[in-house]
Amino acid sequence: MTHEYQITGMTCGSCVARVKNELLKLGDVTGAEVQLGSPQAVISMSGHIGTPVLQEAVSKAGNYKITEAGDHATHSMIEAATGTGKPSYLPIFLIFGYIAGISILVQVVKGPFNWMQWMSHFMAGFFFVFSFFKLMNLKGFAEGYQSYDVVAKQFPAWGYIYAFIELGLGIAFLTGFEPMMVNAITLVVMAVSTVGVVQSLLRRTSFQCACLGTVIKLPLSKVTLFEDLLMVVMSAVMLITML
Repeated sequence: MTHEYQITGMTCGSCVARVKNELLKLGDVTGAEVQLGSPQAVISMSGHIGTPVLQEAVSKAGNYKITEAGDHATHSMIEAATGTGKPSYLPIFLIFGYIAGISILVQVVKGPFNWMQWMSHFMAGFFFVFSFFKLMNLKGFAEGYQSYDVVAKQFPAWGYIYAFIELGLGIAFLTGFEPMMVNAITLVVMAVSTVGVVQSLLRRTSFQCACLGTVIKLPLSKVTLFEDLLMVVMSAVMLITML
């Protein structure tokens, strides 16, 4: 018998390999195909294995959760936005829309419109929201980020540090703390992050984007590149304006 399952928490090839290895250790599992796309696990069994037993196995591989494909509500809800079986970019577009809209509204209410202040508020919102999703599963984010970021590949702890750097940048942009220094740090950090994204896109390597942690699954794509470049351009513009 063969069953399909969804597994949350997997972000890269090493996650897939660890999960598959643990599943194949179960006596009644005769085959296991595991991938980042949906369905994430197709398991062949000689006898029925309950989900709790499978969960115990994947937990040995890391902070992962396995559910039968039909019960994975979060995954289905996100995919339903486009009416397809593919991941939807709608969540990230909504996030950008909300951040842009709120920061514009602040300027409209305060008046007159100040572009520099708007960019600071937009960047604050960006870093607050994106760090929030990363911190919901910091280990999962760090493992996923390590799969394509040039710094995290050499220094795995960078994935853990990066989420807190984003949070710190969000606070700094919102409070106006040392704008010259904060924009310079943002420019360097986001430029380095862009390098890893560009390299992966040029190699056409299939990775899950870690920008929203493991909560919302998105493939690494030009959307990821746009996010990073937007922060690079905004910080560069603000630095030039302050010179």
